[in-house]
Amino acid sequence: IHIQHTNINMAPPVADIDVQTAPVVVPVPTKGSIAPGHSSASRLSGPLTYSGTLDTYEHFDVTNVIGREFPNLQLSEILHDDDKIRDLAILGKLIGGFCSRGSSTDTRKVSQRGVVFFRNQDLSIDDQKLLGQRLGELTGKPETSKLHKHALANSKRGIAVDENGKLDDEVSVISSEQNRKYYADRYGYTAKRLASEGWHADITFEHIPSDYAILKIVQPPEDVGGDTLWASGYEVYDRLSPALQKLAESLTATHHQPNFVRVKEAFGAELIDQFRGAPENNGLDFKAEHPVVRTNPVTGWKSLFGAGHQVHAGWINGVTERESEILKAYCRFFQNMKVSSCAVADRRNSLPTHF
Repeated sequence: IHIQHTNINMAPPVADIDVQTAPVVVPVPTKGSIAPGHSSASRLSGPLTYSGTLDTYEHFDVTNVIGREFPNLQLSEILHDDDKIRDLAILGKLIGGFCSRGSSTDTRKVSQRGVVFFRNQDLSIDDQKLLGQRLGELTGKPETSKLHKHALANSKRGIAVDENGKLDDEVSVISSEQNRKYYADRYGYTAKRLASEGWHADITFEHIPSDYAILKIVQPPEDVGGDTLWASGYEVYDRLSPALQKLAESLTATHHQPNFVRVKEAFGAELIDQFRGAPENNGLDFKAEHPVVRTNPVTGWKSLFGAGHQVHAGWINGVTERESEILKAYCRFFQNMKVSSCAVADRRNSLPTHF
């Protein structure tokens, strides 16, 4: 199985930001900043509103909690329409039927969807990258954040991203063959592990993690597998009791990914150690601290973020080791994505696991 994966780096988590209105100097929404003049400051001053430009296309909600599918829409048709691309970015967050996150406007009385599916896409690699870049730019990402360059899953492996043999550091090809080589304990034919062990938000070991991600299935297995499951971090947070919500909001977690250095030492893999999509993403320690609960700047809704595989080798800060393990293991929810051509996901609140 080969899956093309494009991550769009974002601003630092909103929970770390003192929100203040920035002057409107570009024709895209502006967002609050960490401090005046900080190059990594997010430029959105408040939640965005879905304008309805995609409502005329056939669509349906995949579940009550997460996921919407457009079975006939070609992303290439809307690629150069900023209004529709912005609505696509917002739509991944503002569609559904729950009111628990509340607001006085109709567009806020909805559930966070987190992921949008598109079938049989004709999107080229360059267009996929352009789509990812525009999703971030049109929702206020800082100018210093670009497409992510994965430390390990990059062009240095020699895996082409298209039929012409093109190599590209900004597109990560998820290869089942290589996963079995590098991670035999997890992906080998005899591996025994729980499916829930794979839940993750992308590249959270980076100081500036992923905002949106585009997942395109290119070569699914012929017999079985190839599915991706999705969970809603918003739904997990909403199901916590008020007391546990308050506790989670007070905590931070250290996200750690030690496997890349292990693969480098065991197989001689070459790692990217500088500017992996943002100037803050450098070095080979692959360790970063993030809030356990994050607020999505597009919706203003809270999501459980310090959970899943991204903290498997990490820990919850400021508590005992046993308390950390209990908190890490607490919540697991899922939603199944069948084999499809393309998915656009908000990595601030949707957590996938791959099979």
